[in-house]
Amino acid sequence: MTRLTLFLPCAGGVEDFLADEVHGLTGLMGEDLLTVRGGVRVRGDWALALRLNLHSRLAQRVLVELAHAPYADEHDLYRLAAGVSWEDWFTPRQSFRVDITAQGSPLRSLNFATLRVKDAVADRFRERAGGVRPSIDTHAPGVRVQAHLGPAEATLYIDTSGEPLFKRGWRQDKGDAPLKETLAAAMLAASGWWQPAERRVSDQPLYDPCCGSGTIVIEAAQLRLGLPAGGLRHFAFERLKPFDAQQWNAIKNEAIGALFTGAEGQNGLKSAVQIFGSDVAHRMVDFAQRNAERAGVAHAVQLRGGDALQRMPPTAQPGVLLMNPPYGERIAAAGVAGQGGRGREAFQSGTLARQRTGTTHAASASAHAAAEVNAGDEFFTRLAAHWKSHYAGWTAWLLTPDLKLPGRLRLKESRRVPLWNGPIECRLFRFDLTARRADFKPDQPLGQD
Repeated sequence: MTRLTLFLPCAGGVEDFLADEVHGLTGLMGEDLLTVRGGVRVRGDWALALRLNLHSRLAQRVLVELAHAPYADEHDLYRLAAGVSWEDWFTPRQSFRVDITAQGSPLRSLNFATLRVKDAVADRFRERAGGVRPSIDTHAPGVRVQAHLGPAEATLYIDTSGEPLFKRGWRQDKGDAPLKETLAAAMLAASGWWQPAERRVSDQPLYDPCCGSGTIVIEAAQLRLGLPAGGLRHFAFERLKPFDAQQWNAIKNEAIGALFTGAEGQNGLKSAVQIFGSDVAHRMVDFAQRNAERAGVAHAVQLRGGDALQRMPPTAQPGVLLMNPPYGERIAAAGVAGQGGRGREAFQSGTLARQRTGTTHAASASAHAAAEVNAGDEFFTRLAAHWKSHYAGWTAWLLTPDLKLPGRLRLKESRRVPLWNGPIECRLFRFDLTARRADFKPDQPLGQD
């Protein structure tokens, strides 16, 4: 297949990290690797699209650009789509759907624009396949077509990923509002623990004291072991006409071979566990353990139950604290794990905050909101005090939408990195924990608490 232009969309704030990752995976630079708003544009061949799907931890999808031209109305979109050789990519026996994104588009109806692109694809097949056209399936399509409309130009893509790339294939157990795997990887890159351009990870211990279903620590462990992000899933390109099973098997075998030849030296892999996670809800720890087993990293992480306000450092060597603490109604300060027998679930429902203030279900919304704020303030105040006493020398990174978090922690941040958690604009704050601490005894290995 001829040289392709690929577009890899990503969450806001992740573009530079994604460019570093693609460079580390491919060696591309300059005009072959351009950072743009919302992703990176890459020039390469079909095999490169397959490799990026398999390995990228930061991209949301891998899209192949098929057409790009100015437009003024829906008729222009129809002509643009009708000029694409869709028959080179899939057959009329397959179903498809069209998704459109827009930024500054002059069109009044994106639904009508979507319909015109669908019509163009179907009409193209009808003309070239003896009146046969592919069917529309908006729920489980065989092929996904994407269009992006700017103020004056439109671009058409075919999706080689299918399910978004954050769906790695290992997370079957999860709690409320789980962190996307792509965002967890972005946090690892932003903290410097993972250096995607060099394809290296730090030899410092990594600890998530609010690990939930284990997203951050599992991503970290897969990086430490050199496991490909998409090694447990299937992709849409397996249903496209350019797909060659032998080529794909060779790419996967190459990744598997790297596990045995380069993981130890490249990633600084050590025999001792250096990645730790804990959560106040033992149910979530069980979820994390099962997810880690499916991800092939159960031997590389140590997971346990326990309150973040009480857990001592998991190792005597200072390392990196990386966490996505609950926010909004998901947070309250328990003091001890499992208060009321519900653990983290009580935090997420806001029940604990109402209990602490005597608020009932009939109380006003303002009283409820005040209880949540007070509970959150107490949690972060106590968390910072705990860190100052026991985590000197560690570097803490917290993802939050609360720009006032440093003040609530009574700590001065040394860095803040903008990241988006879905539609929520957040900051990843860095705190260097340098206060003096009393002598402490590191946490005992799992099972010895």
